[in-house]
Amino acid sequence: MADKPVRADKASAVAELTDDFRNSSATVLTEYRGLTVKQLTELRRSLGSDTKYAVSKNTLAKRAATDAGIEGLDTLFTGPTALAFISGDPVEAAKGLRAFAKANPVLVIKGGVFEGKAITAADVNKIADLESREVLLAKLAGAMKGNLTKAAGLFQAPLSQVARLAAALQEKREKDGPAEA
Repeated sequence: MADKPVRADKASAVAELTDDFRNSSATVLTEYRGLTVKQLTELRRSLGSDTKYAVSKNTLAKRAATDAGIEGLDTLFTGPTALAFISGDPVEAAKGLRAFAKANPVLVIKGGVFEGKAITAADVNKIADLESREVLLAKLAGAMKGNLTKAAGLFQAPLSQVARLAAALQEKREKDGPAEA
């Protein structure tokens, strides 16, 4: 009978991890062996409020990933594993993890999940190389504003030409005097 509460705890842990996998825009698996509690706390803070960084047993995380419909992660669940469940911008979180791993080489990025598909550690680094969503939106807005300004200039050009033509005709009429009908 002592096993039932433990199994219930495991079932609830798997259910929570499954929800985390399903509700995250991306998930990054890391090996944290050698990091102190202070360093783990620092890592959690650096990732921000949109990322949940959780240490998990490999068997439970593997089962949760399978329950969430994610395949291809089984080989990554070796050694001490922590998962970064990202609900915000995956680019910012990937940059934060990579920067922390550079400063603390004992943190190893193993791979993860992006848009429901398994990715490698190299893919995580490629995501970190992208510009953030805000920067991309700002560039898009700038490009659109530039094109709208050009369009407005093109639309105004014929109007100003018509106005100049009307002014020239008016001037000519005034010089020539009233036309006889």
